[in-house]
Amino acid sequence: MPLPVSHNEIKFVKSLEQKKFRDENELFVVEGEKMVEEALRSSFTITRVYREEEVGKTVMERLSQLSSPSPVLALVKKPLDLEIEEFQIDKLPNKGLFLALDGIRDPGNLGTIIRTADWFGIDAVFASKDTVDLFNPKVVQSTMGAIFRVKFHYCDICDLCEAVASTKGNVYGTFLDGEDIYTKDLSTGLHAPSVIVIGNESKGISREVGKLVTDRLFIPSWPRNERGSESLNAAVATAITIAEFRRRG
Repeated sequence: MPLPVSHNEIKFVKSLEQKKFRDENELFVVEGEKMVEEALRSSFTITRVYREEEVGKTVMERLSQLSSPSPVLALVKKPLDLEIEEFQIDKLPNKGLFLALDGIRDPGNLGTIIRTADWFGIDAVFASKDTVDLFNPKVVQSTMGAIFRVKFHYCDICDLCEAVASTKGNVYGTFLDGEDIYTKDLSTGLHAPSVIVIGNESKGISREVGKLVTDRLFIPSWPRNERGSESLNAAVATAITIAEFRRRG
């Protein structure tokens, strides 16, 4: 016989679809066997796990935030250090690359960027405060578990870039008037703490942040100089940029 789950409990779980209630309760929802396993193996705190074999299929359908409900769902505590109010140099990784997201608004893009960062060994991702909420259900699912491995913080991206520059690190960003990423010397970004800035899907890197970019990169289309798509998807551009840095060593 299925374990009882009250209407109020179901209503509470469903409320976590909205950022307001995620923030108030400091909780977010994780769905799917693989995702919940990743959460259980991580340092995140799990407060409740619902399983179809325990509560029944009907209850799982009512709890789920997905179009196709999964057989397992968990409530997870949000990390305490998510937001950095005043960025300090000691918040920077000691060396290597990390990402700064300047106004990423699409949940699928953010999730894919975090998954890509995890694949390429990027230890930290920083995001402007107008970037979509990390715990939006679509973001969480799109990370495919990477959300539990990649360090993520919201902060002032200008302060972050200034901190990088003060350590003699590089601030990279992609622009239509930048240098060809495949021919530019990227060696300096492989040692000192250096950041790759990824701009908003429609507006690109903001003017304020753009002034702090030390190395403007360009991802050429192919065939070159022929008319085609105006730009790349933000997540795709991120993957290409990181992959080129990793290819160089």
